[in-house]
Amino acid sequence: MTTMYDVPADDLIEAVAAELEDRLDEPDWLEFSKTGVDRELPPEQENFWAIRSASLLRKVADTGPVGVDRLSTEYGGSKNGSTRYRVATAHRTNGSKKVIRVALQQLEEEDLVETADGEGRRITAEGRSFLDNIAADVMEELDRPELERYA
Repeated sequence: MTTMYDVPADDLIEAVAAELEDRLDEPDWLEFSKTGVDRELPPEQENFWAIRSASLLRKVADTGPVGVDRLSTEYGGSKNGSTRYRVATAHRTNGSKKVIRVALQQLEEEDLVETADGEGRRITAEGRSFLDNIAADVMEELDRPELERYA
């Protein structure tokens, strides 16, 4: 049986995002908000919400139970120092917690993720089977010689 660990993460996230596009609603405010302090512009991808939700679902399945704060650390980046003369050094910043929280809430409504009291979010049995079924489909579509041993 193929699991989410058997396929490359980027291929799995693409396939899960395609499945989630119809199930999740993109918030109205997303086109105006940045995904972190280190970004200059809002996301420009057409299906950004589905891709971020698929990535979150995979991260929760991989490392869960996990909280919004730890996830925002993983989706953060490096913010440059001062603008003109680079007086201050670059430092680490977190990603947008609102984007992560709303995406996780939508995944909870779809019964793919659940809240563990005092621990954060973890994947449900339905969410695990959702990921594993898509991973099996991705494995069939992949034509990469280095992955033949998994088939």
